[in-house]
Amino acid sequence: MSAQSDHTASGPLSYDVLVSLLEKIFLRHGTSAEVARTLAQNCASAERDGAHSHGVFRIPGYVSTLKSGWVNGQAVPVVEDIASGFVRVDAGNGFAQPALAAARPLLVAKARSAGIAVLAIRNSHHFAALWPDVEPFAYEGLVALSVVNSMTCVVPHGADRPLFGTNPIAFAAPRAGGEPIVFDLATSAIAHGDVQIAARKGELLPPGMGVDSRGRPTCDPKAILEGGALLPFGGHKGSALSMMVELLAAALTGGNFSFEFDWNNHPGAKTPWTGQLLIVIDPSKAAGQDFAERSQELVRQMQGVGLQRLPGDRRHRERRQSNESGIALDEQTMAQLRELAGV
Repeated sequence: MSAQSDHTASGPLSYDVLVSLLEKIFLRHGTSAEVARTLAQNCASAERDGAHSHGVFRIPGYVSTLKSGWVNGQAVPVVEDIASGFVRVDAGNGFAQPALAAARPLLVAKARSAGIAVLAIRNSHHFAALWPDVEPFAYEGLVALSVVNSMTCVVPHGADRPLFGTNPIAFAAPRAGGEPIVFDLATSAIAHGDVQIAARKGELLPPGMGVDSRGRPTCDPKAILEGGALLPFGGHKGSALSMMVELLAAALTGGNFSFEFDWNNHPGAKTPWTGQLLIVIDPSKAAGQDFAERSQELVRQMQGVGLQRLPGDRRHRERRQSNESGIALDEQTMAQLRELAGV
């Protein structure tokens, strides 16, 4: 699927129209209405905010995965109230986002009561950007941290074969007088979706992103995708963080490690079947000045030493532009989405 361009089939789409179109696709390919709505909002939000590697680019992967039988698009998450600050969810071999949505009210209630709460999602598939999972908590005045592991595609530092996933970490915190502080980063040197987009465009990657099938450094995204692997960012530091994500997202939740599932019997499967952990904190329970004011003070100091761009600034700028002017999709992308939706 192509990235966005200025040449659209029928003009830019509103967010709601794009969500409706994506919902039709998911429903047509076997999900329940609730799952369709949750996934459509997730993909549309990424596209609206300029995160193209996790927006409508992902739709064919969702469709092929559903067709393969690898994931249960009708799964109903089972929420378990484990302890005063602990919620557990069995996603039922379904997607992680509906599992989070099902557990969210209990998770927030526990965080406000105990000051902190943990959500452990297992038996789940996550194929999207991670920041949409944490950002809404910050708008409610809460601090949120989430980790999710993925399929094996990253070579641990000092090793010669892939073992870890891209294993992203997302964080969100409220800020007085401004948008929340939100970041979402892969512990690999580059996100797997960005490698796919570069390969499709015929572009080279910067040095240090990955290796080919013989373990040699390469800037060719196709060599990375066709038998090669990604590298962790920051050498041993990124590798340690990736290991931490495996432990928190899989070992702690009861989900699969990145190397523990086998989708060979499901041609077309794209979504990793792993786990996810979220930690939500109510900063009002902490001592001292209001947390959101403290966040804003940190931002002021960062800007005072010359920082021009905060994490999430580009995303918020893209969001404002999309809300004002619509979400522009090129003709090829629109044609593909309409075909998948059967409209």
